Amino acid sequence: MYICIVSKFSTMQILIEKHNTYINKTTLDFQRSIINELPWNERLIGIKGSRGVGKTTLLLQYIKKNYNLSSKALYISLDDIYFSENKLINTVDDFVKQGGAHLFIDEVHKYTNWAVEIKNIYDYYTDLKIVFTGASLLEILNSRADLSRRALIYQMQGLSFREYLQLKHNHHFTSFSLESIITNHIDISASISSKIKPLQYFSEYLKCGYYPFYNDDIGIYQKRLSEIINMIIEIELPLLRNVDVSKINKIKQLLYIISQAVPFKPNISKLSDKIGITRNTLIEYIKHLNDVNILNTLNKNYFGVSLLQKPEKIYLENTNITYALSNSASNIGNIRETFFLNQLHHHHKVTYPNQGDFLIDNTFLFEIGGKNKTNQQIKNIENSYIVSDGIEIGSHNKIPLWLFGFLY
Repeated sequence: MYICIVSKFSTMQILIEKHNTYINKTTLDFQRSIINELPWNERLIGIKGSRGVGKTTLLLQYIKKNYNLSSKALYISLDDIYFSENKLINTVDDFVKQGGAHLFIDEVHKYTNWAVEIKNIYDYYTDLKIVFTGASLLEILNSRADLSRRALIYQMQGLSFREYLQLKHNHHFTSFSLESIITNHIDISASISSKIKPLQYFSEYLKCGYYPFYNDDIGIYQKRLSEIINMIIEIELPLLRNVDVSKINKIKQLLYIISQAVPFKPNISKLSDKIGITRNTLIEYIKHLNDVNILNTLNKNYFGVSLLQKPEKIYLENTNITYALSNSASNIGNIRETFFLNQLHHHHKVTYPNQGDFLIDNTFLFEIGGKNKTNQQIKNIENSYIVSDGIEIGSHNKIPLWLFGFLY
């Protein structure tokens, strides 16, 4: 009888070989701007974001740039079958004993009690730096594990219009702050428009440019995006939010209604009656869809929003989702506002104002519209601006919509 004994180091070698394969296949041709913004040397960083925005690529590119095949770094994914039989904390112990210094953990939500183990690893291995990623649905700041005072959490979103121009069309431009765009939008848009025709690419981006799995065949792109949406709704919501599987079609019906609407101001009672669920269940579903970056909700106040408070407006998280869900031409007003909110809400406080469409950081008021939009609705309001689709260069307080795709 032969007994096969697999040592810790041989099992560890399996992960190292996979790591090396991933790093060798990773290219640095296009890198997201966030790669230069994260504090990678902190002891514990969490990166959350919806499926498909490029979290895995971000980790692998950082490793390749800074460690390459050095044994100091290790990339692992917790959806690997390896972790069905091996504990994360034992893997970390082997890694540290072999000189490991920087651990990159992908897909943490696929591992039971991941937050507790990462907390224990953080507390025990004080010289180890850890980066982990997870879908936006997750309770990243798990109070039971008390990661909230240990981890720095960052949100990763899809491609900006600027990044899309670089990835798809090899046009390189710098990003601009909101204040710079407000103050210098004429000079900035004129400079960009002297090199490219932004409107030539903008509608393309709105349909199929937000996710970095871009494919020249728009049908394939939207099919892949639809599959991601279905996976979130059909698998992750029931598994991680205990959503009744029998109500999945209700959620899909809600998304379709929003995709077809003008900028959507919900009548919760009528909408819940139409879909066939209670008011509180509808608001709960809206919150879940907001958590997983399928919806963006807009409220009067940025802070202190009740879990059962209805939002003033509801949008899909980005315009690509709108086109993927809609079988007919989407409402252009909805598309414009969806884009604007998507590009600003991660780095700014966005609320619903008494006048205009969006109030940013409690300071700047924006009204969104087409090229003939006037300032009649926000006339004589300080720090108010018209954001116009269909123009290359603005004037006075009238700013091109596409330019807000250069914020990151």
